[in-house]
Amino acid sequence: MNQAMFPASFMWGTATAAYQVEGNNRYSDFWAEEHAEGSPYRDKSGAAIDHYHLYREDIQLMAGLGLNTYRFSIEWARIEPERGQFSREATEHYRDMLQACHEHGLTPLVTLHHFSSPQWLMKLGGWASVEVVACFAAYTEWVMRELGDLIPYVMTFNEVNLPIMLREVFSTIGVIPPVGIDAAAWSAPAWRESAARLCGTTVERYFTFHMISDERSIDLLKQTHRRARAIIRQLRPETKVGFSMALSDVQYIPGGEAIAEQKWAAYFRTYADLAEGDDYFGLQNYTRQVYGSDGLVAPEEDAELTQMKYEFYPEALEKVIRRVADELKLPIIITEHGVATEDDTRRVEYIRRGLQGVQSCLADGIDVRGYMYWSAFDNFEWNSGYAMTFGMIGVDRSTQERTVKASGHYLGQIARSHNMRTPESAR
Repeated sequence: MNQAMFPASFMWGTATAAYQVEGNNRYSDFWAEEHAEGSPYRDKSGAAIDHYHLYREDIQLMAGLGLNTYRFSIEWARIEPERGQFSREATEHYRDMLQACHEHGLTPLVTLHHFSSPQWLMKLGGWASVEVVACFAAYTEWVMRELGDLIPYVMTFNEVNLPIMLREVFSTIGVIPPVGIDAAAWSAPAWRESAARLCGTTVERYFTFHMISDERSIDLLKQTHRRARAIIRQLRPETKVGFSMALSDVQYIPGGEAIAEQKWAAYFRTYADLAEGDDYFGLQNYTRQVYGSDGLVAPEEDAELTQMKYEFYPEALEKVIRRVADELKLPIIITEHGVATEDDTRRVEYIRRGLQGVQSCLADGIDVRGYMYWSAFDNFEWNSGYAMTFGMIGVDRSTQERTVKASGHYLGQIARSHNMRTPESAR
């Protein structure tokens, strides 16, 4: 393969999460958290960027850039707003989304669960309840029976390991996790009692996806993925199945070797067995973490930081790909890689340097199948509201007008040519 070229079959795309772009997901546990008394969420999601109604225009816009894949999620709370009551209207909505992708030459990569869950699940004990296995299985079966003919790739869960990372990393650096969990103590702040009441339950039973970090709940999550995978294989054996992990490049300075090894084991190896029998592995990377003898080392004073306050370090992607490929013998799809910045020239640079690393991995024979930039749009970024701008496409929320940034044109040109381009070519 030419050093500068990507395979003709390479998947080029962007990603979104239903809750962050659709708007008015009133039956979701996140909606309860947003509207809880004392909620730490900076903004209310409201109509978000109204992707629920503007999806056809948005899909056409992505395809027009030259992309060939769109990773998006189906909102469980829309499909099943009450347990056992499946919405035909929502199902047909997602069918039309899938059809729009196929009409415009975009391969759909569908995530069944991207952080948000139905409020009714909290009444059962949420992700700590043994009932979650059967509940998610029923939802998966409905989606695959009704829509599976249009779904060539499916991801059961987004970032199964994020709860452990939130617990161990975000608390250390003092950043409030994306769902507003008490970063300092990993406890249940008073506002979560209000969120539980809005879900019709008590805080003792309120256990969201982002709390899955103990042995028992992790085991339940693994059971849930395997049960869902079996259903998908039974109903649609041609559909490729996987899940994703959020993986920083774990590095160390002298004295930090043991801590770094422990962190990688916690973040990756805890869940690696879950991939056995899957068709691909979804790899998601944004930055690096450096450890010393006293734990996490802060970035150098002159280091470039993103809006999220972590280090701008696109080289992390190559390093994580190589480490995963050494330990897990599955095709890799990069299902998220992105940067929050107001300076789009830095987004172009982030993509360029990240893709240089992908190209190096491909040249060495590592089986990387695709690259999904996070995210397609500037959207609702959980507890940070609309302050973080990850998107290749800007959105004026007063009018919902979309504006493609230079970074979107840049990635589109690479996708069309399967060839690396200089940033100057992004026009």
